[in-house]
Amino acid sequence: MKKISLLAIALFTTIAVSAQKWTLDKAHSKLTFTVTHLLMSEVDGVFKSFDASITSSKEDFSDATFELTADMTKVTTNNDMRDGHLQKEDIFDTAKHPTMTFKSTGIKSAGGNKYTLMGNLTMKGVTKPVTLNLTKLGTGTNRQGKKLVGFKVTGTIKRTDFGVGAMPAAVVAEDVELTASGEFALN
Repeated sequence: MKKISLLAIALFTTIAVSAQKWTLDKAHSKLTFTVTHLLMSEVDGVFKSFDASITSSKEDFSDATFELTADMTKVTTNNDMRDGHLQKEDIFDTAKHPTMTFKSTGIKSAGGNKYTLMGNLTMKGVTKPVTLNLTKLGTGTNRQGKKLVGFKVTGTIKRTDFGVGAMPAAVVAEDVELTASGEFALN
């Protein structure tokens, strides 16, 4: 029994040591959403404050865990009146729910540099599983010699699944497109 416990501790220590943490380079990253208004135009929003990280022990990121936190009080659509409305209880309710979070639960190769990323998205106090498209844009090294990797994530969520907005779909579409792209540096 003692040998099994020691073996388990050694195995978990090896796994923990080999996992690598990648941090977001905020100057080379963005998080946006797009929603259709009145069935005829698109409104884009930008999350001005967010952070993300990747933890992976494999070079191909096939075991990666992606985490993201966005400050919902710092969303802009380039319209002050609309931006103020987004903060209210019927939309994001930022007084009670100032952040949106995502944590991946799995990743599957879709061939080449493409993946399917599964995870839990929490917005306005509601957590739902989502499936996103993930593309590895490239790898490299920065001037300081740190390893870099770039990813782009796209996906569509239903706003009402998260209790966002009571407007009819003819005014604001149910589907909201999310797009994130980021450059990450190995710590």
